[in-house]
Amino acid sequence: MPNGRLPLETWDKLHNWHPFTPMASYLANEPLIITHASGFSLFDQHGREYIDGFSSLWCNVHGHRVPELDEAIFSQLQKVAHSTFLGLSNEPATILSKRLVDLAPSGLKRVFYSDSGATAVEVAIKMAFQYHQQKEHPQPQKTKFLSFTGAYHGDTMGDVSIGDLGRFHDMFKPIMFPTIKSPAPHCKRCHWNLQPANCGLACADFLEELIAKNASTLAAVVIEPLVQGAAGMITAPDGFLKKVREITKKHGVLLIADEVAVGFGRTGTLFACEQEEVIPDFLCLGKGITGGYLPLAATLTHEYIFEAFLNQPDGPDRTFQHGHTYTGNPLGAAVAIASLDLLTARDGVLEKIAGKVERLQTHLNKLKAFPEVFEIRAKGFMVGIEIKPASNQTDKDGETLAALICSEAIHQGLMIRPLSNVVVLIPPPAIPEELVDRIGLVIYNSFRKILGSECSQGNS
Repeated sequence: MPNGRLPLETWDKLHNWHPFTPMASYLANEPLIITHASGFSLFDQHGREYIDGFSSLWCNVHGHRVPELDEAIFSQLQKVAHSTFLGLSNEPATILSKRLVDLAPSGLKRVFYSDSGATAVEVAIKMAFQYHQQKEHPQPQKTKFLSFTGAYHGDTMGDVSIGDLGRFHDMFKPIMFPTIKSPAPHCKRCHWNLQPANCGLACADFLEELIAKNASTLAAVVIEPLVQGAAGMITAPDGFLKKVREITKKHGVLLIADEVAVGFGRTGTLFACEQEEVIPDFLCLGKGITGGYLPLAATLTHEYIFEAFLNQPDGPDRTFQHGHTYTGNPLGAAVAIASLDLLTARDGVLEKIAGKVERLQTHLNKLKAFPEVFEIRAKGFMVGIEIKPASNQTDKDGETLAALICSEAIHQGLMIRPLSNVVVLIPPPAIPEELVDRIGLVIYNSFRKILGSECSQGNS
């Protein structure tokens, strides 16, 4: 250990197995190890500073070392760090449940806690299935699920089965349960080769035909409201989510809204569903629920769903036999309450988002002059900049360019990651305007450095 430093780089390469990371190429390079953070910056083992431009994997909301969030955890540590939620309750989780119910779309009155966004969706899948088996007029044939092409809902096997990203899911097809897929709306690559101005939401019409055909056996539709995150920040056309809700209600099919990535201010409102006044049967939350501090997730549902799981005298056991060791963890719940306070306070984070989103869009518009940019997709602070390969190159070259742009941005002090051939940018909702400008400058300069073409609109 020269100079008294721990051999972190060596230990990392010898012992760590990183998620979603090609480990052969990772091991060939010096690892980047985050040692501390402050505000909206991360610092590595060499003291280099990076703006947290992807919100520490889409979960950080208020920045790092936030006094109010730190204090919430410290205060709870003086009481109890963890107590099981199996047959017991605790103070912070109970308060958080009430807060979530008050803020969520109307009627979502029951909260089931788990550990991550993936488990929140898995819970909803299992609840939806069991509900149809046990409701007042059971429909045991309702065992199928419908999701959308390009969907990603997590890495548990239920989530993998309803997912549709080949690089994540194809390997596991032999152990997945079959699901129904409907084309996800993507106006730039319309499945029907129509234009948004006169398409009449053909994607929703096709979905209704598919649901009507399978309604007798369909338990639920699973959707990422407004934005398909891991697919490359694919934004849905206005009105599509509302239409999906209308269709599922019409045909007696439950709707599971996966707001793990899009919730807590990411799309500009607390919950994405509220932008189209949609009330789902299940609302799945994770990532930003604790402001990015601790693992916690929640699945919200209605009283009519809950009542189907209540045991009747001398009747069969209707219990939802599912749970997690750290369900309702007091530390996670305490910091989640503090995060909600900051989000929803008067003149708080939510009220200030719109102006910063507009400011970021001004910077993004400058990228349109690069011929390699196929599409800039943005909803709130969720941004995907898709790179197309040159005419004499392959799609793989687009992925390489996106990776190189992200690497250059990191070199210039902005921490971001690509998704295939899409440069992804998701800054924390509470980030100040001056850092929005800094992000815009780094993004532009990174594109110019890698693509080697001058943008006619210049640099500001």
